Amino acid sequence: MSSSKIDFRTEVTVSDYPFRISYQTPVLFCGSCFAENIGGIMQSYKMPVQVNPFGVVYNPLSVAKVLRNILQNKQYTGNDLNHRNGLWFSFDHYTRFSSESQEECLLKINDACSSAHEFIKKANLIAVTFGTARVYRLVTTGQVVANCHKIPAKEFTHTLLSVDEIVTEWSELIDEVLAVSPNTRFLFTVSPIRHWKDGAIGNQLSKSTLILAVHRLVEIYSDKAFYFPGYEIMMDDLRDYRFYDTDMLHPSQLAVDYIWQKFSDALIERQAMQVTEKVHRIQQALSHRPVNPKSQEFKRFVDKILNEVNSIQKQYPFLNFYEEVNKLKSYIV
Repeated sequence: MSSSKIDFRTEVTVSDYPFRISYQTPVLFCGSCFAENIGGIMQSYKMPVQVNPFGVVYNPLSVAKVLRNILQNKQYTGNDLNHRNGLWFSFDHYTRFSSESQEECLLKINDACSSAHEFIKKANLIAVTFGTARVYRLVTTGQVVANCHKIPAKEFTHTLLSVDEIVTEWSELIDEVLAVSPNTRFLFTVSPIRHWKDGAIGNQLSKSTLILAVHRLVEIYSDKAFYFPGYEIMMDDLRDYRFYDTDMLHPSQLAVDYIWQKFSDALIERQAMQVTEKVHRIQQALSHRPVNPKSQEFKRFVDKILNEVNSIQKQYPFLNFYEEVNKLKSYIV
């Protein structure tokens, strides 16, 4: 009998990057739900990130349009909106921007764009996640939409982008960003979330197209563009349905946590991770619902957490616990 080690899985190793992310590294996340998974974790640790200012966006052309509009600080007007089923909405934005009021819709859209415009000026890293290479265009105008807003399929045509189309669009965009901010880097990922409405074969064609396009961009911009293998970790390391959510398409929380661990090990500075651990402990304490908010025991608990917040803010002045402190103080008024 062989005494050699038996491996029961294939682990995807992540190569070292020539940079690390810290609490002094503003990161803009744009793209599919996977961008929200990783960016959301960093947000919870109070790292300087902004995630999907226009909402979840799936295809490369729409993600590029989002970044261009942010760079230009585009201010939308009523002419940029559409009205259907009692709602005003933008084909460039996710459904959370929709509203029964045109004014409210525009306010949400323009506030988000202005905030992202200020943020991108200082961003050291733009993390982009592509979900699908398939684009939907309005039959009437040919406009590529970021979201179909539940409008009937007959009002759209859909095609699969080619590798060259994606590379051309993104080469132009990267050049535009670097002309304004030459120190900015790009980190590309391909979302492991399956687009099952394309079918099994269509999904694989789409993901393959994205992977080829991203690696072409990484070759062209070898000192500015990098790849994180989130897709490969999900497909080749976590090859088991227990790592999927109940829809069998999205990664489970366990899978997201595992991919975050790979991401943080490869990309987050060790000192920053020590800070995240302290922030996480405070967040866990804050997540406990008080049984009796008026009890002396709970007030002592609140005082303890306030002291911990005060201590961590003195040690790390860049952390902002303003909302949490106000919530805690409301319990002991």
